[in-house]
Amino acid sequence: MKHNYIKPVTRLFFSFLLAWLLSCDHHDGKKDTSLKIFAGSIHTNKTDQTVCKVIGIKDGDTFVLLVDGKEQVIRLAHIDCPEKKQPFGNKAKQFAADLCFGKYVRLVQNNKYDRNKRLIAEIILPDGSNLNKRLVKNGLAWHFKKYSSDAAYAQLEIVARTNKAGLWSEPNPIAPWNWRKH
Repeated sequence: MKHNYIKPVTRLFFSFLLAWLLSCDHHDGKKDTSLKIFAGSIHTNKTDQTVCKVIGIKDGDTFVLLVDGKEQVIRLAHIDCPEKKQPFGNKAKQFAADLCFGKYVRLVQNNKYDRNKRLIAEIILPDGSNLNKRLVKNGLAWHFKKYSSDAAYAQLEIVARTNKAGLWSEPNPIAPWNWRKH
């Protein structure tokens, strides 16, 4: 009996392979960046989704990724993690490193940069989960309401606070944007 379909795992493998091949230099030295492919889907530039490798973790919400053969600093969208010297700052960094350092991830972004020229993005992990949301859910980041009105992030923070997860176990956690002012 013949099957007229490709198993999802096989399709995922070939999608990663194709994305990798598209990001590589061609024999003429030019790169084809017209298509960004992940999990068998073609994505337009409305919300660019690029497969890239995490090569550095600066802190819980700032990463260095290899995008099309070039290093790109990424600032996680919607969230703000504690600073390194704050309680849970190093835990946020380690949590993120454990999940994605050295791995290929999907970068979801709208081609927006912050004042430090960091690309603002969400990182989708190899298991399909959203790193930004996992940090908030585990009490390792605030929903950064100044720059995000996303209801899903707001709800994740409420649940983390209620469950006293991570930094919410502290009696009076100080938001990183207030910490930076001092």
